[in-house]
Amino acid sequence: MIHVTINGKPVEVSEGSTIMEAAETVGIRIPSLCHMKNVHQYGSCRICVVEVKGARSFVTACVYPVNEGMEVTTNSPAIQKARKMTLELILSNHKRECLTCVRSGNCELQKLSVDLGVDKVRFDSSTGDRYPIEDSTGIIVRDNNKCILCRRCVAVCRSHQDVAVIGPNERGFDTHIACAFEKALA
Repeated sequence: MIHVTINGKPVEVSEGSTIMEAAETVGIRIPSLCHMKNVHQYGSCRICVVEVKGARSFVTACVYPVNEGMEVTTNSPAIQKARKMTLELILSNHKRECLTCVRSGNCELQKLSVDLGVDKVRFDSSTGDRYPIEDSTGIIVRDNNKCILCRRCVAVCRSHQDVAVIGPNERGFDTHIACAFEKALA
């Protein structure tokens, strides 16, 4: 067993546990947009960052393993500021139609925006409709204009559907999730 301190609370967890798992054992919720237990654990959204005493920078709680004697702070003003900035950057590349979106009221991104007090986005990329709606299968409708690049769909496609046909294409600001060579999903 590993002994750590999270927000001043002593925690005892199994070796190999992540900071997020350790925090959950004492009722501390660390927000995340990409984390799916046993499916997708890559820290790609960077919303779950926390402070670890002695670390040079913030670490992603969903993938960072606990170490004996580790001291973690999950919700300091600096962490809140970093999370808010990260969320604003995610939203800057997101088609913001929340009031007319079918997921309104049942959206993790929307809930996190409320929780972190993000009511406007300082970084507006004005991307609009950069990508066409992908509905070639007749079953799945994919709108990359609303995608936040969390890569959950990529992980589920690989590990649960066993087809691994989608992944990130392009790089930087042009990154989007699609089939290889921009082929239709069908």
